[in-house]
Amino acid sequence: MKCPFCGTDDTQVVDSRVNDEGNSIRRRRRCAECDKRFTTYESVELTLPQVVKQNGKREDFSRDKLHQSFSRALHKRPVPVEYIEQAIERIIQKVLAYGEKEITARELGENVMHELKKMDKVAYIRFASVYRSFSDVEDFHDVIRDLD
Repeated sequence: MKCPFCGTDDTQVVDSRVNDEGNSIRRRRRCAECDKRFTTYESVELTLPQVVKQNGKREDFSRDKLHQSFSRALHKRPVPVEYIEQAIERIIQKVLAYGEKEITARELGENVMHELKKMDKVAYIRFASVYRSFSDVEDFHDVIRDLD
């Protein structure tokens, strides 16, 4: 680690502590050249996979898009924001657990549907109608029958 004051590469770790949440380490360092001290933080860098759309295009995984999907489906539904955040976190953890560099938009959509089904049946049907491109009323009947 380079010293931010003099730029030398010769620094030593004086003290290391794990933060309260346990997801990063705070390190106090001392420069061997200028003897100044500074703090660095070390944390895990997780890379989410690329999302492969139906048309073959790839785009970065977007937590915001995931949140937007939930928000649209749950518009004017009595579901607390915390439930949405927890569902998004479960989906992200599942995606990370796959350990793949890519995930299909279909898989991601199925995960959203699974979470919505547990959360709110109306939101689930809303999302399914757009996601599965319902073409007539019979498609709605099929999904409602599956819920029962």
